[in-house]
Amino acid sequence: MSYPTPAGPVDCELIINKSRFIAWLRPVHDRDQAQAVLEQARARYPDASHHCHAWLIGDPQSGQGAMNDDGEPSGTAGKPIFNVIQHKGVGDVMVVVSRYFGGVKLGAGGLVRAYAGAAEAVLSAMRVTEQIPEQTLTLQLGFADEQPLRHWCDQHGARLEDIQYSQQVTARVTAPEQYLDDLRAFCAANGLLVGAGPARERPA
Repeated sequence: MSYPTPAGPVDCELIINKSRFIAWLRPVHDRDQAQAVLEQARARYPDASHHCHAWLIGDPQSGQGAMNDDGEPSGTAGKPIFNVIQHKGVGDVMVVVSRYFGGVKLGAGGLVRAYAGAAEAVLSAMRVTEQIPEQTLTLQLGFADEQPLRHWCDQHGARLEDIQYSQQVTARVTAPEQYLDDLRAFCAANGLLVGAGPARERPA
């Protein structure tokens, strides 16, 4: 199943009771990328009092997520950010909210509203694209089969990732999962041998 993901980065800023909240939204595909975004935010705003964040990787219904209050009272920052991400139904996303304390304490309820509001603002400003699950197959074929295979790929949104020539042709094909049965049927009909590669996903 495909799911919406951010099409690109978004930044926004809110002032709430003299505190400055800077929200970063970045598309990420794994935990390491999410951590890298957090480090970029810390480097960009080194004197901010907090860098609270949440991320959700994979399908919004079943993906992996994490959140962090970064010194704010427990449950007042990371969780509100994460809740907004879930409400938007978007995956492969990291949101960091950096706060500059303005001298006025907001209280637990005020913090929840502020961090949720910053997340809402930045997520509302994003454009989305669809993430399409794919799988890569390794195929063994004859020289005469290469052009029909290329034509099949063109017709089904698939890609020839790599092709090698020896006594026969070895090709790696990445295809949308919805067309895997069609690809296997094509291979069976034309005498191509099929082996599996790692599954992955790409934006539409």
